[in-house]
Amino acid sequence: MSEFSWPDRSQVPTPEAINRSWRSTVAALPLGSHVSGRVVARQPFGVFLLIDGVSNALGLAEITAMPHHMELPAMGATVAGEVIWHADRNRQVKIRLDEWALPNSSRLGTTSCTTTAPDLTGNNGE
Repeated sequence: MSEFSWPDRSQVPTPEAINRSWRSTVAALPLGSHVSGRVVARQPFGVFLLIDGVSNALGLAEITAMPHHMELPAMGATVAGEVIWHADRNRQVKIRLDEWALPNSSRLGTTSCTTTAPDLTGNNGE
């Protein structure tokens, strides 16, 4: 098995369900919210997770928020973190994992990325 994988479509919401639920997802998960979820995919740029308690919410923790000495969580791992951004284009909730947070820092909304994660929702940037 490869170290990296895309989400198994049978384990994640359909792109249509993610699109339909996007407004309620954003309302339920304001910036700064603390969330938990299960890792459903690993890629070189980060991990995707299903967010607990919010139907059809797909989270992405990008490596831009990961300290250099850390590693990506394993597939199936339960993780927790803070909502730092809502990516409207690809309907993803960006998350900084607690295990990646620096002590005594408040970096809400400061994570940036020079690459864009692929659109897994079928939204095609609309």
